Amino acid sequence: MSRKSERLVNLTIALLATTRWLTKSEIYRSIDGYNGDVDAKERMFERDKEELRNLGIEIEVGSFDPLFEDEVGYRIRPEKYQIQISSLSVNQLSLISLATQMWRGAVLSSQANSALVKLKSLGIESDSEGLELTAQSVDVSDENLTHIIDAISAKRTISFSYMNRDAISEERALEPYGVGTKNGYWYVAGNDLAKREVRLFRLDRFSSTVKEQGRAGSYEVPADFSMSELLKSQARNQRCRLKLRTDKAYSLRRFATEISSEEDWDIVEYSYASTDQLLRDLLWHGDDVLIVEPAELREKVALSLDRIENAHG
Repeated sequence: MSRKSERLVNLTIALLATTRWLTKSEIYRSIDGYNGDVDAKERMFERDKEELRNLGIEIEVGSFDPLFEDEVGYRIRPEKYQIQISSLSVNQLSLISLATQMWRGAVLSSQANSALVKLKSLGIESDSEGLELTAQSVDVSDENLTHIIDAISAKRTISFSYMNRDAISEERALEPYGVGTKNGYWYVAGNDLAKREVRLFRLDRFSSTVKEQGRAGSYEVPADFSMSELLKSQARNQRCRLKLRTDKAYSLRRFATEISSEEDWDIVEYSYASTDQLLRDLLWHGDDVLIVEPAELREKVALSLDRIENAHG
């Protein structure tokens, strides 16, 4: 989880669990991540409040005694935070169920729970047991995914290096619209600023850490954007026949059906989504893979190898 996401989770839990209004000074002292001078903390807190409100989380503002001009405080009422299940469709409930299974384990982890511990040390009681929160943690090994999700939430442009079909790293700038998985891979889709069109990128082809650039809210996601429709283009509905060296190229075998074996080789039928994706997958395994058919694929691999040799010497 990124530091920003962790701070937002901590802030949400603290405002949900508190039994009274929390002042800004108490929030700054109890939640990690509010650093710098007073102005810096103020700006960070205002951005965090706006981001939570954009997510549909209602933050109430009030004071300890309405008859006096005390310092204002903040809280989130649990009854306004909860989802109204009765208003959800069957499909929406299914999506929530799937998301709950994927995000598990970290909401009240040691990091998130630290805010409640610090509040208690300040003499502020909280009711963490009364929070109906689903434990959440994303089960992915690519840390770029969390950076991309943060950028999508803030509507901020990202930049990264990406390996093209010729295994050459290119700098790309993207206004990210959404993320999703297909065939065991994570993808991000968005407006490619160089191509000026919506493109799909596979995260395991990133050759650098994602960087955010520009200001938040710098673009809008088109109303007709659909991540699921874009991912349909990645369906493995094409076939070819390959030779895989025995006990090699295990990542290819996930999408292959073995036909026969001969000395040092297994002959398989391999499914793939596009020629570009196939070439990247095959070139990665070098001489552990041979194309049996169709013949035009062999020619395309040969051309790609020539381009790689010319580019890298």
